[in-house]
Amino acid sequence: MTQAQDGKDRWDERYREPGFAYGTEANEFLQSVVTRLPPGRVLSLAEGEGRNAVYLGKRGFQLTAVDQSAVGLAKASGLARMHGVDLSTEVADLKGYRIEPSSWEVVVSIFCHVPPSIRKRLYRAVVEGLVPGGALVLEAYTPQQLELGTGGPKDRDLLVDLSTLCRELSGLTFEIARETVREIHEGRYHDGAGAVVQVLAFR
Repeated sequence: MTQAQDGKDRWDERYREPGFAYGTEANEFLQSVVTRLPPGRVLSLAEGEGRNAVYLGKRGFQLTAVDQSAVGLAKASGLARMHGVDLSTEVADLKGYRIEPSSWEVVVSIFCHVPPSIRKRLYRAVVEGLVPGGALVLEAYTPQQLELGTGGPKDRDLLVDLSTLCRELSGLTFEIARETVREIHEGRYHDGAGAVVQVLAFR
């Protein structure tokens, strides 16, 4: 079994659990910046069960949700139907996922944790994939999260700090760029004080 297949099976298993692993309410940081986002097309990376996509869809954005788990995206589609939201989904491994240049008004990356080799390529493609004036909304766990143990990857390589993101997202103008510890209560897998990096940046 490949590492990618093992990861996919793990997420499928998690999303098969009853209820929603990370709840149905949108990420708090995303909610705090939504009024600053340009209208239009949104690409949501590692969207999982759809909570962030549905939140944005209810506000008039056109959503495409990408995730490696078909199980998670099936739940996302069901949540979207429940709320009367149109949602396009793509089952894809981000390792080889192609983001068309100059195609998206907004890219959302909420707790999307991938190895550094994938992350560097992915976020270079994100920068190029935004239209001029387009926005990136990102929140991820930092290495400090390993000390807190309230959610997120246990592999340090999957965590990221602000200085690394600033390098990998060069070409964007940062309006919010900070590391902080905040209370996160998003389902049963993100619960408690979390060490995160938050970015709102524009092309």
